[in-house]
Amino acid sequence: MNELEPPPDYQPHIGATRQYMRDIILGVNDGLVSTFLLVSGVVGGQLTATQVLLTGVAGAVAGAISMSIGEYIATKSQEEVFDAELELEKYHLIHHRDHERNQLRDMLEARGLSGTDLDTVVEIIDSDEDAMLNMQAALEFGIVDKERRNPLAAAATSGLLFLAGALPSVVSFMFVDSTRTGLILAAILSGIGLFAVGAAKTIQTRKNPYRSGAENLALGLLGGVLAYGVGVLFDTVVA
Repeated sequence: MNELEPPPDYQPHIGATRQYMRDIILGVNDGLVSTFLLVSGVVGGQLTATQVLLTGVAGAVAGAISMSIGEYIATKSQEEVFDAELELEKYHLIHHRDHERNQLRDMLEARGLSGTDLDTVVEIIDSDEDAMLNMQAALEFGIVDKERRNPLAAAATSGLLFLAGALPSVVSFMFVDSTRTGLILAAILSGIGLFAVGAAKTIQTRKNPYRSGAENLALGLLGGVLAYGVGVLFDTVVA
């Protein structure tokens, strides 16, 4: 067997999608939950099916745009902070090398290295500028090149998946005149989506898919009940 080929029972790591896992789950789950809560609330407030549909479409579009912009700004800001930290670290390595070397020694020692092994590893890393910068970046403030995130990719992932998550609640009111029927359909379709998202994420988290799916489903439907109650209360007290 080639030394680069993994053994048959070797389980590979997640890979390049790991840093976007948050965007994937947050985008589709937020679309499912927030849109279902929105239509539940306005159905409770006695809006017509057409009005609920308009509300759902507007909420889905607004949510997707807001999600995309927010994720772009947040990711871009985080990446700019990382870039600034790397530039500062480069300056430290030029002007405060002894201090940085001592820092590296302390961090490696805290992770279990000691004695001559520690001295050897520090000497080897310190002898290469790129190795020293990358090791300091990873150990001192958690920057790893493979974990860096693209702001545009994060924005697109969050926004598009939000729209996908919103579809079950929106579609449910396209072909019905009864808001009760539409809400039941939205609850069923959104519930299936919530369970599927909760279960699907365990492919990467390696947890129990049924428990994770049931947890996600329960939280989403609980939110729907609360939103419907708020709508009923509004219709009773204000309308």
